[in-house]
Amino acid sequence: MSKHRPKSHFLWVLLCLFVWAFAAPAFAAESGKIQAKPLVKKSAADTAMGKKCLSCHGAEDDPGIYGEWKKSTHAAKSVDCYDCHKSKPGDKAAYEHHGATIQTVVTPLTCARCHQAEVAQQQRSHHAKAGNILASIDNLLGEVIGGPAAVNAGCLQCHGGTITLDDKKRPTPQSFPNTGIGRINTDGSLGSCSACHARHSFSSAQARTPDTCGKCHMGPDHPQIEIYNESKHGILYRAKIDEMNLKSKKWVVGVDYTAAPTCSTCHMGATRDQKVTHDVGERISWTLRPAVSTKLNMIRLANGDEFDQPEGKALPAIGDAIKGSTVTEILTWEQRRDKMQDVCAACHSKRTIAGHYKQFDDVVDLYNDKYAKPISAMMKELEDKGYLSKEPMDAKIKWTWFEIWHHEGRRARHGASMNGPDYTWWHGIYEVAQHTYFKWIPELKEVVQKKDGNEDFANALLDKYFKPIAGHDWFFNGMGPKAIEEVRRGYEDRYGKGSLK
Repeated sequence: MSKHRPKSHFLWVLLCLFVWAFAAPAFAAESGKIQAKPLVKKSAADTAMGKKCLSCHGAEDDPGIYGEWKKSTHAAKSVDCYDCHKSKPGDKAAYEHHGATIQTVVTPLTCARCHQAEVAQQQRSHHAKAGNILASIDNLLGEVIGGPAAVNAGCLQCHGGTITLDDKKRPTPQSFPNTGIGRINTDGSLGSCSACHARHSFSSAQARTPDTCGKCHMGPDHPQIEIYNESKHGILYRAKIDEMNLKSKKWVVGVDYTAAPTCSTCHMGATRDQKVTHDVGERISWTLRPAVSTKLNMIRLANGDEFDQPEGKALPAIGDAIKGSTVTEILTWEQRRDKMQDVCAACHSKRTIAGHYKQFDDVVDLYNDKYAKPISAMMKELEDKGYLSKEPMDAKIKWTWFEIWHHEGRRARHGASMNGPDYTWWHGIYEVAQHTYFKWIPELKEVVQKKDGNEDFANALLDKYFKPIAGHDWFFNGMGPKAIEEVRRGYEDRYGKGSLK
């Protein structure tokens, strides 16, 4: 073989060296030998100020903050305290701090300097609008019946409160700390990225765990974390957490992991055909929050906002003027469901997915048609005909109805949506039924008796709204010998003759 290399070989070597000169920093960043390209363009002054911040907020004075930041991707990309906290003179929350103009509260607009697409998705999402609880019956209960202190340390820590500033432009202790998902910030942005990506590591892996979502999605009215934990998905996650590859860059279900889904997988995560999204409602086809569930179409607008429109209401057209903007995209409830089913398809067959949605839809329809719609109609008649006032929560029957739909009804619907059988039945439809028949109906009769001196109008309402529904027949006519005999036979087949007492 000749000792001489062809000219083309040397040209190839030169090309490789040229490419490596630009690619090497990215490859070497993990070792710390070569600094990776920063996420933001930094001036020499910003770099110097960042070092000055760390001279005080370092390992000695703020070991927790510094330690979490030092392990983060931000640190690896040379994003420091000043990059996130710097502000401009004249900004509402800006103040001078040791020669720097900063703000205490880091908002989504700050994060958008580097994460534009993620913040755009988050700002239009249900999460960003979680602060709307401030104008709901839930907040009225807290503020008036409970007390502002309970709301501030309770409701607003998840939903998000309004950040207010003192005369030195620092956030007031009544409004901060608060990392509520719909926090109302002084710069007009909504939410807090650190609600899911806890500061100062801002870890994607941490945000992918169900426990992160469980900080807010838990409890008597929306127990998603409890439902997830009892589901097959939750059981598999705990058993195979070491196989979840949570630190993967792309984290595509069916590619980077197959062990189990988390909340993030289903509502936000990437699939082979979908990119990751920070619009958490994009794949939700039912709303399970209100008294009566409806399927929802999503309308997106040119101003970056979006809103849900119930099934059955005429859809606008692309380009139509609406809500001070124009329509740019429409996702029907079927398309939203298709997006979720695409996630399911990473692990399940079409038959299994169709079976799940059939069972889920049937529970929602059962709840709607047997309980929620007729009770809602009767409550309206009671108000319209003067048996109840128009004021909220001023009668026992209103509290009972609130808990039927807001607590038990939600639990049943969420249980069915996320494969939680105990929440679907014992914590759900069972309690809906128990409280309907043995709390709400007696209270209905009490309300009518108080005004009329008899129960005739109450009985007329039940005959009008409940009697035509086959599921209520047992209440009017008893279970009957035939139904009881069927139960007796089934019980004795399993446990022996005479076992049913």
